[in-house]
This record gives sequence, structure tokens and C-alpha cells, in this order.
Amino acid sequence: MIRECLEHGYFRGEVCPLCGEEGKFVMSDYETEKLGRSVAGILRHGKYEPDMDSQGFVSLRELLSIIKSRNSRMEWLRSRHIEALVQLDPKGRYLISGGKIKATYGHTIPLDIKLDNENIPEFLYYPATPEEADFLLESGIYPSDRAMVHLSLTYEDAYRAGSVRSEDPVILEVDADMCMDMGYDIGKAARTVFLCRHVPPEALSEADSEDREEE
Repeated sequence: MIRECLEHGYFRGEVCPLCGEEGKFVMSDYETEKLGRSVAGILRHGKYEPDMDSQGFVSLRELLSIIKSRNSRMEWLRSRHIEALVQLDPKGRYLISGGKIKATYGHTIPLDIKLDNENIPEFLYYPATPEEADFLLESGIYPSDRAMVHLSLTYEDAYRAGSVRSEDPVILEVDADMCMDMGYDIGKAARTVFLCRHVPPEALSEADSEDREEE
């Protein structure tokens, strides 16, 4: 569940991890999951056709209105519930700014998102199934079910992401400098997620499993 400590803000669990206070109840685990699915559908996939700008931002007030109008049991929803969800998301999936909110990555709708192109790591990583790895190494990586290619900060981040589709994903290493030199910009979208419109095969190789971080 999500609770709020008057001194330290929102937290997950029964007591504040910093001071041990119980805090004020905000949302149950069920409500948090339901809200998360609704927010993702609207901001990542354009569900219910919100008034979204080219950067993916939607008015927080409009987001609340859409969710409550589509879910009669969520009349309790207020902006603080959205803020708590965003602040406690470990992957940084969403950003609130100036009364608006956007998904930082995972879009399936075309947008013209401006990303931070500064201080991109030398190497990034992409998970593939064993069946598709050789094909990607030959042809490069194009977006599939998303609007852009999603790259991970570390081998381990990519392995976790790839484990959703494969028991033992093959992790490809992306030479970020080469990719950008060939005209395919890479931008940082969230804490461990980077986006690119295409990764050419010249910038790809199979990652050494020794790159994997120790658990």
C-alpha cells in the first residue's frame, strides 16, 4: 500500500522507512495497481484520446477527469494519488511538470519527444530472444510494439526486461557513440531507459555475460 509520512512524504508499506511512523493511508495495493494501469493506457497508448501535446504531456486535471469518468468506483481519486504513484515509481515511468503529466517511455503512439542527449553512456543494452538475436545483429533494431527502440542502462537492466519474454534472453550491446555518429540519436527517457528510433547493425554486438552485474 501507499501511505504518507508528514515529515518524509509518500512511501510504500506499513511504516515510513525513515522514521518508523505509520503515516496517513493513501491507496491500497489494488487501488495502486488499478490506477497504474489506467494511467499507462492513457499516457502511453492514447486511450480515450486525451488532449496530448507533441511531448506526450496531458493536463493532470484532464487525466483525473478521464479516469474518474471511466471508473465509477474511483470517485475518490485526487491529484495527490497520481503524485504518489509517480514519486514512488522505481523506474521513473512518469513525469509531472507545470500541472501536466507524461509517460517518459513506453509509447505506442507517434510523438515528437525531445530527449536529453547529453552524457549518454558509451554502451547500452537490448534484450532479444535466442530466436531473434542473429536476425537483429544482421538487420539492426527497429521499434516493434512501441514507437521507439528501448535500450537499457546496464546488462542486468536489459536481462530483467528480457526475462518477461524469454527464460534466458540474449543481451545485445549497443555502441552508443557509433549509433549516434551514424545519425541515430539516443536520448535518456528515465533512470535506466534510453530511446532511439533505430539501432544499425554496425553498432550491435552480443554482450559478454561478464558484463552482468552481481545480484
